[in-house]
Amino acid sequence: MTRVWQWNRPVTVREVLEDLQQERSIAYTTVMTVMDNLHQKGWVRREAEGRAYRYTAVSTRAAYSAALMNEAWSTSDNPAAALVAFFGMMSAEQREALRDAVRIVQPAEPEVAPEPEVVPAPEVAPEPEVVPAPEVVPAPEVAPEAEVAPEPAGPPESADSPAPPASTEGDSAAPGTGPGR
Repeated sequence: MTRVWQWNRPVTVREVLEDLQQERSIAYTTVMTVMDNLHQKGWVRREAEGRAYRYTAVSTRAAYSAALMNEAWSTSDNPAAALVAFFGMMSAEQREALRDAVRIVQPAEPEVAPEPEVVPAPEVAPEPEVVPAPEVVPAPEVAPEAEVAPEPAGPPESADSPAPPASTEGDSAAPGTGPGR
């Protein structure tokens, strides 16, 4: 697959064989079997050209790598921990490449002034329940009383009635009457 991805064009088994033979000795049938297996797995498609086939990659190497990473990540019982461990294995250059990739994937957010901090209103005691005042029934109107002159303290004196006897100090009271008896 490496050769197919590098060349980024349709290739024959013979071209791949000649390139690999520069590094090591390998048989034509071995390369042909590997290319057929890649076709069976859906990694390459092929078109007949005479008695041979031309093979073309179905996806890019980057898409293949992403699929492998996604598969590995999705099978983890703790994806976040797997990512942390993976990032810990990365070189500084790889982490920078990751940052660049995240910037590409995430749309640029317009710069917006920060929103003012919302301060909660102080708690206010609930207003007391307003109880309606009892209905006031007006008192019935009463006619004003007529002015009456005060009555004298004793019976009215008239010229015909005798005046009460005046008491004198020397008088003695009748026997058996008087204070203390």
